[in-house]
Amino acid sequence: MTDKWLVGVDLGGTTTKLAFINQYGEILKKWEIPTDNSEKGKNITINIAKSIDSNLEELDQPKSKLIGIGMGAPGPVNYTTGVVYNVVNLGWEDNYPLKDLLEVETSLPAVIDNDANCAALGEMWKGAGNGAKDIVAVTLGTGVGGGVIANGHIVQGISGAAGEIGHITSIPQGGAQCNCGKTGCLETVASATGIVRIGKEKIEAAKDLSGELTTLYRENGTITAKDIFDCARRGDRIATEVIKEVSFYLGLALANIANTLNPEKIVLGGGVSKAGDILLDPVRENFKKYAFSRVKESTQIAVATLGNDAGVIGAARLIRDHISK
Repeated sequence: MTDKWLVGVDLGGTTTKLAFINQYGEILKKWEIPTDNSEKGKNITINIAKSIDSNLEELDQPKSKLIGIGMGAPGPVNYTTGVVYNVVNLGWEDNYPLKDLLEVETSLPAVIDNDANCAALGEMWKGAGNGAKDIVAVTLGTGVGGGVIANGHIVQGISGAAGEIGHITSIPQGGAQCNCGKTGCLETVASATGIVRIGKEKIEAAKDLSGELTTLYRENGTITAKDIFDCARRGDRIATEVIKEVSFYLGLALANIANTLNPEKIVLGGGVSKAGDILLDPVRENFKKYAFSRVKESTQIAVATLGNDAGVIGAARLIRDHISK
């Protein structure tokens, strides 16, 4: 049985990542296919099944080599039924029976969970978790995603919406509009999009037009989160102010999460986490300032190590755990 493979799938709005993974969490082959969201997304599971079959054929392996398929999907997922509640960018109608359709198309047992949960599970199994069974993973990218692992198991919540860390209200009164419909969410201030918005607002409000970040904005008509981090490293005043504000909100949110869960590790991933110490040092300082003393001493903030592989590895772990029950 241990020589059989797991299939890990990380479903995205533009591309779908797939991998054959052994039961030790090692990737044997990985590839991507476009995500076809036309015709209400009906081709998504069909294309995944065809892609799995063609890659098995390429490797001269029978379908019996596979013991199951795990998938991370965007949006809230009912872990028990494998129903995805609402994912607008995939074309699916609400309450989409993803697990059932995937099993029909692939003839494999399937388990579905939220993509951020799968990334958290991947980091716990083979990444920065490094053996820790209680971790919180926070993905800082275009938005802010999150996953909570308690005693080695994903916390799903009653409706599959546990771990929506990006929608913790960081600014209780006012704040920028979030895509979720609320205002003041952590995503509006700690994502790459939010960091850029704060930077532009500070530039437009500033009277001094001589700074490096301001000059970049005036010359290019826009700035990126990377521009802000790079300029802060060189001492730009406005860029430094942006990081001070962002690290406050992020450090406070992480402290509140840790005060509730007391995880062994908080793992930060996504493009924003690649900023390094210019962001992580002040985030850790704010975390220590607002975390309960026992929590502060026992919870470590680490950087994710698996990159884009976290989702497929975590999805493979999903099906591995399911089969072994």
